[in-house]
Amino acid sequence: MTVWRGEQPLILASQSSARQLLLKNAGIPFTAMPADIDERGIQQASGLKAPGDIAALLAKEKALFVSAKNPGRYIVGADQTLALGERLFSKPSGREQAAEQLFSLAGHTHELHSAIAVARDGETLFADVSVARMTMRAMDEAAITAYLDAAGAAVTTSVGAYQLESLGVHLFERIEGDHFTILGLPLLPLLGFLRSAHLIAI
Repeated sequence: MTVWRGEQPLILASQSSARQLLLKNAGIPFTAMPADIDERGIQQASGLKAPGDIAALLAKEKALFVSAKNPGRYIVGADQTLALGERLFSKPSGREQAAEQLFSLAGHTHELHSAIAVARDGETLFADVSVARMTMRAMDEAAITAYLDAAGAAVTTSVGAYQLESLGVHLFERIEGDHFTILGLPLLPLLGFLRSAHLIAI
């Protein structure tokens, strides 16, 4: 028995393997179709400064972009921002920048804002932003170097130079927020919308 009641699979406007795995594990059939949008350009043009607002805007733009190419389909857009105070972080371009980010985050609490938006036929039907607070332990240069050596190229694939579901877990002393928010897809609010739209049976 499948839990999905939609006529066609969901479309996830993301190439994130973590987001895809969350949907798969929840029994939601989907097709991954990343949105080819200029994220930094959209962010700058918007003038938005609050990390949650930026994540919400980009999730919506991704969903609407893919929706325009797929009439009648339900599209899920997602975005995540990492903020330490007023500083917003992006994916590090290489090991040197990853080390700089980790030195900045070590010993402090930063916030992850994870946003989702569901669109269909060019209309946003649902949107949500969830927040997780992540406290990274204090680390010296030797500890950060050891982490970078162990994690390898993976440090450039996510904001903050870590993946909590992998070796990044060693960097933290406290986490406030749910696992789904941290991985970039607030799954419980999404399932709530899908249930209200009679797209899932449970």
